[in-house]
Amino acid sequence: MTIAEATPDFEADRNDRAFLGHPKGLGYLAFVEGCERFSYYSMQTLLVLYMVKYLLLPENAAGVIGLSALRDWYGGIDGQPLASKIFGDYTSLVYLTPIAGGFIADRWLGRRTTLILGGLFMAVGHFLMAFEGAFLFALLALIVGVGLFKGNIASQVGELYGPDDLRRAMAFQIFYIAINVSVIVAPLISGTLGEKVGWHWGFGTAGVVMVAGLILYIYAKPWLPAESRELRAEKARKPREPLTRDDWIRVAALLILVPALAVALLTNQEIFNAYLVWADQHFQLTFFGTTLPTSYMITIDATASFSMLVAVAAFYVWYGKRYKEPDELGKMIIGSLFTIAGGLCLFTAAATQGDGKIGLFWPVMFHLFNSIGFAHILPVSLALFTKVAPRALNATVVGIYYLAFFGANKIVGEVGGWYSSMPTTSFWLFHVATAVVGLVAFVLFKLFLGKRLTTAA
Repeated sequence: MTIAEATPDFEADRNDRAFLGHPKGLGYLAFVEGCERFSYYSMQTLLVLYMVKYLLLPENAAGVIGLSALRDWYGGIDGQPLASKIFGDYTSLVYLTPIAGGFIADRWLGRRTTLILGGLFMAVGHFLMAFEGAFLFALLALIVGVGLFKGNIASQVGELYGPDDLRRAMAFQIFYIAINVSVIVAPLISGTLGEKVGWHWGFGTAGVVMVAGLILYIYAKPWLPAESRELRAEKARKPREPLTRDDWIRVAALLILVPALAVALLTNQEIFNAYLVWADQHFQLTFFGTTLPTSYMITIDATASFSMLVAVAAFYVWYGKRYKEPDELGKMIIGSLFTIAGGLCLFTAAATQGDGKIGLFWPVMFHLFNSIGFAHILPVSLALFTKVAPRALNATVVGIYYLAFFGANKIVGEVGGWYSSMPTTSFWLFHVATAVVGLVAFVLFKLFLGKRLTTAA
């Protein structure tokens, strides 16, 4: 049974071009994902600043249910180190729970019901942030919500197109543009409200946008792929091809690459953690008598990331017509060099600060270099994993890939806590060193496993 046979009513709209030459359902999915990412990045932008500047102050922390026990679990730490630890655990767990969310959708509830539940959990989590005592329950609800939501929306994009429809690749680009726009806009709106009006206004805005996205998703049902329990059952019954020795070697190599990738990502993942605390304390953010919200640094980073993704892609289109384009590991090596350069910009900013505030030249240069590194490492490494993965384990390998983000954010939670007790120059030099470790690891993989890791399965 094909997807078309499983969803005959939907097949009639395969040639729908109502949204920028694509099916109308793509527009709905892109906007829904944009709403979800807006709410997520609103939370991620405000979280550490909220904890350091308000929630974890002695007069406020006493009212947070369960915080005392959590502090004891972490070894009695407090203040910025405690905020960093909580942030690290929160942002790492949101990369684990989508595995469970996909399993729940496939095994029991179906994709649509699971996604709606995820949206509800996320909305509840954002609104719970309005009650200081429920802070830890809010984080738990958000972790569960992201897990149920994240893995069950992107898969619907591909099902809008037939197997030979060349619009599929562009559809995912449009989908990710919605994500990038949300990352840029979230700090401007929720960040401004949170820092200038009141923290709960920022979190509440994230909740309202999440509810709007959820309503839009429910409304869009007629234009989205229907679920087929028969098709899922057929896939489950279909025998899998046994893995060959070469397949197992490929999987082992990718597993070894995961921790190397996690270490290489540390500087980038630190941006939402200790970097924001440092920026809040030491960056010159006052212009013409007005102090800009610290969260605007996230908008600068998101804008640079989006611009450099486009610029790097365009560069390699130009370069590939004239010279041999580097393979995936080659691009990741180049990306590590730019990540190192970005980290050195932060070191230079700290080393040359003196008695005044830090101007934005070196931070902006950091975001520029780091974004070029990001464009060479993040999408390229995902492409590498999907390319090398044995067909029978492709989805599983993608889940394994996201363990790198789990590991990176977990380490950032630990390392970010050093900011309060370590000289700032040493703190950023450590991040430069982690980028060097990533560079060395990628070079070694290129030398010893390059052929096996750049050949499709």
